[in-house]
Amino acid sequence: MKILISGASGFIGTNLRTYLKEHLQGADFYLLVRKKTGAPRELLWEELATSKLDVDAVIHLAALAHDTKNTLDESAYFSVNFELTKLLYDWFLNSTAKRFIYVSSVKAIADVVHGCLTEEHEPTPVTAYGRSKLKAEEYIRQLSLGRNDKKFYILRPCMVHGPGNKGNLNLFYKFVLKGLPYPLGAFENTRSFLSIDNFCFVCQRLLTEDIGSGVYNLADDEPLSTKDLFGIIAETSNRKAKVWNIPKGIVRTMARTGGLFKLPINTERLEKLTENYVVCNRKIKDVLNIKSMPVGVKEGIVKTISSFNK
Repeated sequence: MKILISGASGFIGTNLRTYLKEHLQGADFYLLVRKKTGAPRELLWEELATSKLDVDAVIHLAALAHDTKNTLDESAYFSVNFELTKLLYDWFLNSTAKRFIYVSSVKAIADVVHGCLTEEHEPTPVTAYGRSKLKAEEYIRQLSLGRNDKKFYILRPCMVHGPGNKGNLNLFYKFVLKGLPYPLGAFENTRSFLSIDNFCFVCQRLLTEDIGSGVYNLADDEPLSTKDLFGIIAETSNRKAKVWNIPKGIVRTMARTGGLFKLPINTERLEKLTENYVVCNRKIKDVLNIKSMPVGVKEGIVKTISSFNK
């Protein structure tokens, strides 16, 4: 199978290529890039329109991630997350490829979740990141109406983690190694995570099986509290989990100060660490005819943290 991948050098792309090489016999990759690095089978974005590349599938990972420092102009998100998707999907519809996997985000639907987020949830994205992702989704669905010769899969993962991960897990890991306490013990929350192995498993099945086009949330089977997550990280790192139950009001004041003085914790990061965000993965499991994801939530976290330890 010949696959064109955008964003192949990122965290998800690197892990996905490794996984597919191991689990998809004869997988051959073409890389859609902004700047050539000398790697085999690279194609510049500006070369795409005139390319006669013969591939079986397209996986679109390239995106402009949400900027927690709020330094990016809103138009930058739409330029990358929507315009590049539009360009690539237009090419796909006129190519030999039969399957298109677009990696969107749960943030295209909701920034705050009450209960469990399903695919039927009415989209209400607030950030430019989420709105640009949703616009790309709508373009794909609109152009696919009435077409049976091509299949599209819009995947909405929650927070993906694994070897090479960068994000809040790294922040927790550094806290644990330095012997610092988790200061948010007073906050009770539940949120979903997604192991990179489960993400790759879904992609591999979508590439090889006769599954209808659709939109699918991706998450591990069980959610975790942030406090439990901290405990798993400490246990995996052979450290003792220290948890402080500082009153919420004091923590929020500290977070506001952190935003002013560029400290590790600020208001936006505090909200991410303590919010409830549970994602339902029932639909994708139903179409794949599985009862559970291959990797459990704790198993996935342990694997990620073990990669940090190495």
